[in-house]
Amino acid sequence: MTSGSSDSGDQRNVSKGGIWGLEQKLDQPLEEEAGKLNNMYREKKFSAFFIMRLAIQSLGVVYGDLGTSPLYVFYNTFPQGIDNTEDIIGALSLIIYSLTLIPLLKYVFIVCKANDNSQGGTLALYSLLCRHAKLKTIPNQHRTDEELTTYSRSTFSENSFAAKTKRWLEADSFKRNVLLVLVLVGTCMLIGDGILTPAISVLSASGGIKVDHPQMSSGVVTIVAVIILVGLFSMQHYGTDRVGWLFAPIVLLWFLVIGGIGIFNLCKYDTMVLRAFSPVYIYQYFRRTKKTGWISLGGIMLCITGTEALFADLAHFPVVAIQLAFTIIVFPCLLLAYCGQAAYLMGHKDHVHDCFYRSIPERIYWPVFLLATLAAIVASQATISATFSIIKQAHALGCFPRVKVVHTSKRFLGQIYVPDVNWILMVLCIAVTAGFGNQSQIGNAYGTAVGVVMLVTTFIMTLVMLLVWHCHWMIVLVFTSLSLLIECTYFSALLFKLDQGGWVPIVIAAIFLLIMYTWHYGTLKRYEFELHSKVSLAWILGLGPSLGLVRVPGIGLVYTELASGVPRIFSHFITNLPAVHSVVIFVCVKYLPVYTVPEDERFLVKRIGPKNYHMFRCVARYGYKDLHKKDEDFEKKLFDHLFIFVRLESMMEGCSDSEEYSSVYTLKTKRSRDYQMKDIPQTSTVNTDITGSSGDSIIPVGSPLPAQNTVNSSEHDSGQTEGEGDELEYLSRCRDTGVVHILGNTVVIAQRESSIVKKIAIDYIYAFLRKMCRENSVIFNVPHESLLNVGQIFYV
Repeated sequence: MTSGSSDSGDQRNVSKGGIWGLEQKLDQPLEEEAGKLNNMYREKKFSAFFIMRLAIQSLGVVYGDLGTSPLYVFYNTFPQGIDNTEDIIGALSLIIYSLTLIPLLKYVFIVCKANDNSQGGTLALYSLLCRHAKLKTIPNQHRTDEELTTYSRSTFSENSFAAKTKRWLEADSFKRNVLLVLVLVGTCMLIGDGILTPAISVLSASGGIKVDHPQMSSGVVTIVAVIILVGLFSMQHYGTDRVGWLFAPIVLLWFLVIGGIGIFNLCKYDTMVLRAFSPVYIYQYFRRTKKTGWISLGGIMLCITGTEALFADLAHFPVVAIQLAFTIIVFPCLLLAYCGQAAYLMGHKDHVHDCFYRSIPERIYWPVFLLATLAAIVASQATISATFSIIKQAHALGCFPRVKVVHTSKRFLGQIYVPDVNWILMVLCIAVTAGFGNQSQIGNAYGTAVGVVMLVTTFIMTLVMLLVWHCHWMIVLVFTSLSLLIECTYFSALLFKLDQGGWVPIVIAAIFLLIMYTWHYGTLKRYEFELHSKVSLAWILGLGPSLGLVRVPGIGLVYTELASGVPRIFSHFITNLPAVHSVVIFVCVKYLPVYTVPEDERFLVKRIGPKNYHMFRCVARYGYKDLHKKDEDFEKKLFDHLFIFVRLESMMEGCSDSEEYSSVYTLKTKRSRDYQMKDIPQTSTVNTDITGSSGDSIIPVGSPLPAQNTVNSSEHDSGQTEGEGDELEYLSRCRDTGVVHILGNTVVIAQRESSIVKKIAIDYIYAFLRKMCRENSVIFNVPHESLLNVGQIFYV
């Protein structure tokens, strides 16, 4: 932009009067980076052979939990024994149609398509909705964030039903908070799955010892299960990278074995159980058993446990591979397994408590027992890993305290380990296993957790179908009605078992919900206070280039949650200390409702005020799957992008026509990017005076340099290099002098007139969580000798 156009723009802003115009001139919005590869994150096309290979690999990660349910379904369906063999046919018919309607039709072919760039789970759906409507309660998004490559969203007409739904949701904060609480409830229940799945899977697998040794007490089985669980959680810090290749063969062999045993039992005992494919037997079952049959739905629901884990683990494989694995391998093998057990029970109804192991041919009993134990461990591992990912997503959305996240694989960034959460899960899992000691009560707890998660997913899917897919409201109504009819029927049966273990996931979810919502509430109030108390840039610039202080050599990185304006911490700093660094950079690290932010689009850099103030702002953006790697790359990349910014800003000043510049600036060529990266000097010996600019120079730093600027024009290059080289030399010299990280050590206190509930939430629960969680200096890997904490109190 030329100086003339800048001056005219300044006059227009000032003519609006007061500080407002000056603020708009000095702190304009951040612009988006150029150089995006729009097709990078589209779903890839794979060959049929590769899809089949991925389908087999998905078994170990996605279907382990669903595959181990035959270990305990019939026992939990008939905990008091079987009175009439016709009840077995009715229960089998319910199992068949439950597997068909919920996992197959609803999840595999409908819900799995509602993924956020292949990311599944409740929080991923919430992030998807946040991109299509203003639902995020922490308002730290900016319009430039919507230009990200991964910030995909669809549009709709203003008169559509989707637009009306969007306006209804955005109308007031109460509806947004209700949706957030609903999402958090589903998330907390999924965390409960991470506790209950290992408990019931390992305990059920260990129960096979007692079948071969009837004199063994149940306490011994519980001890064996606890030992396996301790070993499982203790090995989590090693990750699954080294042994993960074994998961798929183990689960594939497991499905083939239980399917084969099912065929064997059908042929040996009773093929007449296949009449259960007729839904008539469901009606006859309920008419005959009445309330007892209705309550048994809580046990039958366990045949579809693992379905939510299927959706949560969606990120590892393409949707088509998961669909193929379920329809070709998982679904047929599960049906054969349940039909085989039903055939065995027709002649041995007294063996319902351990019908899986008793239905195994004697010659292969111990190999199948070993395989069942391994399959239970794999299922538990997949659920635990999914829980770690859920915690990471919740933290990125501002709904979970800062915890340590460890990479367990150099090849796959998605494989993480959260030590604090791991040990909490282990203690709770052992407490559940040892406290109940039987599959029935743990099964009731497990069913309650799964039922709540499915209901939450149905409600969120309704919004996704309206706002994202733009389905006709009649289609949405049919989907929602059928889903709620089936799931509410199951959930109503689970209500009868709340006093028989069903209360466990509710208590666990309530504790985690209290932690997550209180943390989110405190974070929101702290952000709002900082937003409303930010310092006027006009006041800062009124102090002059020295800011009324001594500018000492070095660079000060001031960390803030604000993406615009000067944070209160900085005014607190300069009013209490007589000196400030010669270069000040306000660093904002924020998470967006996208699964990842590409590396070349992560940083946005801008200048604040005239050049001789040497003040910049850098915004680092992350998705909920991105991780702050604990290395020194962050600081290095920040300065690399700062140098690129200075170079691009100098080129902008050299353009005489803003319209011509705009068209040139949008060029996205790899050759120009290579030129840019190669031609940026770390230190320059050119010494010229820098002319101060009256406004903000706004440059997105991931952008390539236009090829037109590489022409051999000595006059243009000379003038450009002098301005940029002098500032680059100054910045390099300041960086070599020293970098100080300035972080706010804030204490958040509720105001005196606040309600008792708010005071308890802020002054006690939130304060306790902040003391227990990791400090920002640890997350940003700030060296202790370079850290400067600025204490301040926020009254919210």
